[in-house]
Amino acid sequence: MDARFLTFVIRDDDKRNITMLRVSKLTDYATVVMTVLAGLADSGQPEGVLSAQDLAARARLELPTVSKLLKQLAHAQLVESFRGVNGGYRLARVPERISIADIVIAMEGPIGMTECSAHAGMCDHETHCGVRVNWQRINQAIASALAGVTLADMLKPPPKRTVSIPLRMAI
Repeated sequence: MDARFLTFVIRDDDKRNITMLRVSKLTDYATVVMTVLAGLADSGQPEGVLSAQDLAARARLELPTVSKLLKQLAHAQLVESFRGVNGGYRLARVPERISIADIVIAMEGPIGMTECSAHAGMCDHETHCGVRVNWQRINQAIASALAGVTLADMLKPPPKRTVSIPLRMAI
């Protein structure tokens, strides 16, 4: 089985160390494409169907990339495809029923920070590993966070940041 995992990436940009949890570009692009389709469903567009070419234009991505994404998303039953003159793609479910975890799993396979947190029996050290349980806890937290955000959430404007200023009063 070809298992792909989310990975920590450490890189030095402009002399600053940046550590991040990162998904692949294709997963990022798949989320963009799915959000475009969710916007159609949300706006009441008839049937919410767009051709791959129209999707590529709206997402500002190359057509071959979008076609590749759509194939994987259709295989995972996140989008439906329709042939013919008015054919194209639409979401297979309403945006509220498709999570970011669904998209990540469709594009990358099981969510796993380490091999043992996604599949038992993949590591020779499992039986005596002192950190496996904690990696599983971390993995579950990340999976839950991704499952807790839907395509409908992705369409919402970002929350306004409020700055709390401590108030001291002299008495």
